[in-house]
Amino acid sequence: MPKKAKPTGKGKEEGSVPCKQLKMEATGGPPSALNFESPGDLFESLISPIKTETFFREFWEKQPLLLQRDDPAVATYYQSLFRLSDLKSLCSRGMYYGRDINVCRCVNGKKKVLNKDGKVHFLQLRKDFDQKRATIQFHQPQRFKDELWRIQEKLECYFGSLVGSNVYITPAGSQGLPPHYDDVEVFILQLEGEKHWRLYRPTVPLARGCSVESEDRVGTPALEFTLKPGDFLYFPRGTIHQADTPPGLAHSTHVTISTYQNNSWGDFLLDTISGLVFDTAKEDLEFRAGIPRQLLLVDATAVATRKLSGFLRTLADRLEGTKELLSADMKKDFVMNRLPPYYMGDQAELSTPGGRLPRLDSTVRLQFKDHTIFTVGPDQDQSDETQEKMVYIYHSLKNRRETHMMGNDETESHGLRFPLSHMDALKQIWGHSAISVKDLKLTTDEEKENLVLSLWTECLIQVV
Repeated sequence: MPKKAKPTGKGKEEGSVPCKQLKMEATGGPPSALNFESPGDLFESLISPIKTETFFREFWEKQPLLLQRDDPAVATYYQSLFRLSDLKSLCSRGMYYGRDINVCRCVNGKKKVLNKDGKVHFLQLRKDFDQKRATIQFHQPQRFKDELWRIQEKLECYFGSLVGSNVYITPAGSQGLPPHYDDVEVFILQLEGEKHWRLYRPTVPLARGCSVESEDRVGTPALEFTLKPGDFLYFPRGTIHQADTPPGLAHSTHVTISTYQNNSWGDFLLDTISGLVFDTAKEDLEFRAGIPRQLLLVDATAVATRKLSGFLRTLADRLEGTKELLSADMKKDFVMNRLPPYYMGDQAELSTPGGRLPRLDSTVRLQFKDHTIFTVGPDQDQSDETQEKMVYIYHSLKNRRETHMMGNDETESHGLRFPLSHMDALKQIWGHSAISVKDLKLTTDEEKENLVLSLWTECLIQVV
């Protein structure tokens, strides 16, 4: 269940500070080939000329989509996202083998890892690249490359799921990885040079894990093609694939953008069922009755199956009338680990309140709606027997871009919690472009003012 959200301060007493504005223009580099007006616009421009409705009807989780554009403007923009030449400056910032960079090569159908120990030195990295014909895999470049941050932050808003990336730089006449499949939806952008791809039909459609497949098992390619700068490729999780750089002078650089790991209906069911069982057990005596003696010691499958089937029918009936699903981990995990809003300035400014203080006669509107979630969970300050539900609001304004998708166990949640009686008022704020504070569905004016002040202090609303 969600832990107590990080408490907020009481905010400024009087006066106002300048209201922050996100700087959404890219700084430097070629003009963007993508439309950043909204998450939906960004995605549609990424798969252009395919329309979003067509993509999700015909390709998403079904089959690959290949777009060979032959567009110099798109190619120039893609090339700016990451280049081989970027590695020198990145290595000077302190990159480490395994964590930030992998060096590998496919040898006789198997992956051979050529990592050294410790810190990556550019001259050694370039030596392995040139002499050993090794592929350089750079993990999560959006931590350092602003335009990839800009793209992936919008995609996380669009999908409501974490979006990671890896860059692969492979010398001419070489291959980095053997045939394999992954547990993520994959979007490939070809940045430099050319890459020869072979895609095979899945042995495990919509796979929940990753696996290497032998050459004799995968059969003949279902698709075979070569990507050039500006080209785009999508394929569903479970699609078996391998890629090599054709012989010649040029290396290949591409970025793999991935999403929807552990984001299936099965995962959502596992996430929500525990809260449903917990609530039902508080009200239904049969759920609290002990299991038969020695059930765990003997083979009592028939008895257990019959009983559990009845419980599941009870849960299904209860679910039909449930207004608020209790998400145990998925919502919180997403918002805790996602990218902060794209902001070309001091990131601390995003979590510093700005503009006028909200009052009872103010009109307010939500900021950063795509970066906040609210969910219902038990009050962590009470015992299991007396727990009351609370509304938890989590946001990603204070998330650290530098640790995005790096498996950091020290990640903390940021947000607020309110009594369940505040749910309707919160839904009003989330559901309206702007709303008057005095119109909020709360009993007292003091509750209304305290609610909006808390949200303002956390930079989630502004006065209009």
